[in-house]
Amino acid sequence: MAGDFRRAHSSAQDAGAGGDDTDGQDLGVRLRELRKMYGLSQRELAKRAGVTNGTISLIEQSRISPSIGSLKKVLGGFPISIADFLTLDMSPRAKVFYQAKDLREIAGGDVSFRLVGRDTRDRAIQMMHERYVPGADTGEEMLSHAGEECGIVISGVLELTVGGESRRLVPGDAYYFNSRLPHRFQNPGTVDCVVVSACTPPSF
Repeated sequence: MAGDFRRAHSSAQDAGAGGDDTDGQDLGVRLRELRKMYGLSQRELAKRAGVTNGTISLIEQSRISPSIGSLKKVLGGFPISIADFLTLDMSPRAKVFYQAKDLREIAGGDVSFRLVGRDTRDRAIQMMHERYVPGADTGEEMLSHAGEECGIVISGVLELTVGGESRRLVPGDAYYFNSRLPHRFQNPGTVDCVVVSACTPPSF
């Protein structure tokens, strides 16, 4: 039980720093994609930015190339800076939505950790659906690693020990702590305990 959890935890990889590369789209295409992402019509964006509808149309058709001042005025219709506008990937290649069957099991046994995404490389957050059968725990040896973690108990009872302090949490209760503090998770109840948790940086 605890061994499965230990093996999963010991195979953890630190998340690397990632970033979006400029994709080469011209200003008109980028503006059109950004406008669609925010669900705005050309007329609505023009009204927000204080320019004419024709100006927005001409920029999106790449028939005119706006000055920095004009572009800044147009982007005033969005909560975005010029720098972000020029570098943001308007067509993200990373997967966004996951069905329950897509979650990856990284522990198994009496303690189940189902990870959102196949791995956590280049991610800043690790999100998991956790399940502990009655009597399950993460082992007598306390856990400790760099980062911060938090979670909300969805069902059952979770006994959490952090830095020598223990507390029993019931549905709706939550926790947030520095992961460098020694900690341990247990289910002292008679039914499965389900927790939705997040950790940054990823520890798996």
